[in-house]
Amino acid sequence: MIQESDDVIVKAVARLLVPFIVVYALYVVMHGHYSPGGGFQGGVILAASFVLLGVSHGLEKTRRRMSEKAARVVSSIGVLLYGGIGALCLILGGNYLDYAKLGKILRVTPAEARSLGILGVEIGVALAVMAVMCTVFFAIFTAEESPEDYRSVE
Repeated sequence: MIQESDDVIVKAVARLLVPFIVVYALYVVMHGHYSPGGGFQGGVILAASFVLLGVSHGLEKTRRRMSEKAARVVSSIGVLLYGGIGALCLILGGNYLDYAKLGKILRVTPAEARSLGILGVEIGVALAVMAVMCTVFFAIFTAEESPEDYRSVE
C-alpha cells in the first residue's frame, strides 16, 4: 500500500502540478479531433495526475477523489458514450461512427457534425482510458491488502 509522503516539498510540488496536468489532459482531449492525440493520450495523462496524487499524498486521499467504484462507473460511461454515438449514427441511417448523420439531430452542417461527433467519441475514450488506468493503479498498489481475493483457481 502506498503511504503518504513525509516530504513537504514532494507534496507541495504535486499539489502545484496536478491542476496543470489536468488542464493539459483536457487540452489534449479537446484538440484531439484537430491534431494528433485525443482521447487515449488525454485519458492517460489525466490518470497520471491521479497516480502523482497517490504517490505524493497516499492511496487513501487518492481514493477520496477517485474510488474503485467511481472508476468502474466512469469507465462504463465512457464506453457508453463512444458506443452510443456510434449507435446513434446507425439509427440515423449511416454507418457506425458516420458523424455526418448527426447533423440531422444537431441541426448543423455535416462538417460541424463530424467535428462534434469526433469530440464526443474522444471524450468517451478519455473517460474510459482514465478510469481503467486508475483501476490498474489501484489493483497494483492494493494487491497486498486482501490476498484472499486473489486466490488461484485450481
